[in-house]
Order: sequence, then C-alpha cells, then structure tokens
Amino acid sequence: MKLTTTKRLERLHDRYANGDLSRRTFLTLTAAAAASAGLSMPWMGRALAAVQEVRFDGWGGTVQDAIDKFAFQPYTTKTKIKVVQGTFGDEDEIITKIKTAKPGDYQVIHSSGVNYYIKYVNAGLTSEINEANIPNMANVLQPMIEPFRKLTPKLSAVPYDYGTTGIAYNTNVISPEEAKEKGAGLLLDKKYAGKVGGYSDMTTRVWYAALATGQDPNNLKDMDAIWAKVRETRDLAKKFWSSGAELMDLLSKGEIVVTDAWSGRVAALQDQGHPIGYLDPAGSYAWMEDMLILKGSPMAECEELINFMLDPATSIAVAEGQSYPPSLDPNKVKLTEKIEKLPAFDKTGTMKSLTFADPTYWATNEDAWTKQWNRISKGA
Repeated sequence: MKLTTTKRLERLHDRYANGDLSRRTFLTLTAAAAASAGLSMPWMGRALAAVQEVRFDGWGGTVQDAIDKFAFQPYTTKTKIKVVQGTFGDEDEIITKIKTAKPGDYQVIHSSGVNYYIKYVNAGLTSEINEANIPNMANVLQPMIEPFRKLTPKLSAVPYDYGTTGIAYNTNVISPEEAKEKGAGLLLDKKYAGKVGGYSDMTTRVWYAALATGQDPNNLKDMDAIWAKVRETRDLAKKFWSSGAELMDLLSKGEIVVTDAWSGRVAALQDQGHPIGYLDPAGSYAWMEDMLILKGSPMAECEELINFMLDPATSIAVAEGQSYPPSLDPNKVKLTEKIEKLPAFDKTGTMKSLTFADPTYWATNEDAWTKQWNRISKGA
C-alpha cells in the first residue's frame, strides 16, 4: 500500500508543479493520502507550508506604484501574504524569462490583453482559474472577458484595465485644432522632424502606418505602403521610446512634441501640469490589460489577490492612481467623476467605440512583421 500511495503522491506533486492542480486541491489530496499510509515525501514540508508571498510582474512606473499603494499594501495588511514585485518594459522580454524558468517562479503578470494571452496559451504557460474564488468577476465588463474566453473557455486571466494608444502633443507647439485636423498624419509632419517620438513596438508602428495609409489594421492589403510609412516615421523621429517612464520623460522635457502615446501616461502628465494634449484619431489602437495567473502558481492565493484587486473600492482607487479606466462595468458599479473623464473611458460599457486588434490575425503575421520591423528599426 505504501508503494502505491508513494506513486500517487508523486503523481499529485507532478500535477501540482505543472499547474494542473490548485494548491488547495493538492493539499487536500496529499494530506489524506499521506495520512492514510503514514508517509512523508521530501517535498511535502515545503509544499504544505503556508504560502507567504505571491510574485507579481508589471509595467513599473506610475501604473505599478498605484497598484502597490492601493491594492498590494492593503492586501498584505489583510492577509499577511507579501506581494514580491518585478517589472518589465517589454512583455516579450518577460515571456522569454518565463519560458526558461521553473513553474511557479513567475506567478501573476500584468499582461497586455488577448494579443499576448494567445502567446502564453500557445507556449503552454497558462493555468485554469476557479472563477468561484473570484466573485468580484461578476462586475467585470463582459465585452472584455469574451475575447479571452474564446481562446480558452477556462480562463487563466482576468481583465483589469484598458486604454488607448493615441496621439500626444505639446500644446505650446501644436494646437488642438491642428492635431484634430491632421490626426495620425501628425506623426509624419516634416516640420516636426527631430521632435517626433513613437513606441518602439512592431504592433504600434504597423497600426499607425495603417491609419496613415487609410487601411484597416485588422485586414491589411498593401504591406509595401505600410513599411514605407514606418520608415518615414523612423526618419522623422528623435527617438522611439520603450517604456511609459521614458515616454513621460521625453514629453515632459520637451525633447519630443508629438508621439503616439499611452492614454494613462498622458493623463498622468496632464495631472502634473504639463502642456500635453491627447487625441484618439479614428481607429486608434485600443488595448486591455489583464491579471494573468501562470501555470504552477499557488492558485488559491493568486485568486484571492485578484479578487481583492477587483473589489470596487480597490479597483477604483487603482484606476484613479494609474489614470486608466478599470474593467468594472459602469452599469453595475458607480464609478467616480475622475474615472469618467479619463481618456478612452467607455461610459456605455459596450466597448464598441474602441478598436481592438484581432488576436488571431496579428498572431498569424507577427513573426514576419516583427522581422521586418527589426530590420527597419536598425536602418534598413
């Protein structure tokens, strides 16, 4: 019997390590099996020990500061579970690290929506959330949840906030009227040569080239025209920035006067009194972010953390702090006036006013387009 139970415990441990069992289920099954046979495995002491911390990796800067202040610190006070934090500037960078790490080394990722969710799914890095442990999901916008559920009926992530990549401009140099008239073409205005910025990211560069050439970013027909516009922007740019902190620094110091930019970072600059305007031209790139629980994570604790983060009081405080609208349905939760005035906020709760990338279309073309963008960014 001991031999049979030992093998069963080993199988349970492998399933837990691979993320196929939640910590709570794993503990229940192993405790019962071990007790019945009077066994103890070398790893059981560590596994059965109470989880004392959860690992979180996010975008840093004002966004992560708000999450830490209004969500993580209160969560730790309430549960005594510490949130150990890391940051990244580019999500592809953290995905590479996760692929080479052991299951459980990375746990919760502040991820960039379905475009990146499909990458985690294809790499076998996702878990299965027990939604019963996250009752506050009832307040999350269904139009934000549905794209994730189309990829995995059993979710590994919960939408948390959203925004747009629009056009930011220095109002001391460019008037709102000029910005509105030129729209996405403002990034290609030669009179601002050497004062143009942009996100150093293939998706953003291709998306804004699509708008400049009058094409549907989710159904591109003329890639030669796209790459010509990408090169044109490159030649006018002072710098392509790689993080929200760098974007804010370039704009606040006046080193650039126009750039595509993340709506929340612009709102933060406006709150600080900088002369920065913001425009969402027709078809501007909308995105959502989610809290993704990776395979091998302590599921019960991660689910508890995300449920805490989705509590309306917590989510609203974070949203006001990071200047991005929360994933809460405004038809179910009374949001504040400050949130309702944020760029990209959708008061209807339908998300129909926003243009999101088709994850399957972009995933299909990503490798080829990324190779070409990398060549162009280096001067080709």
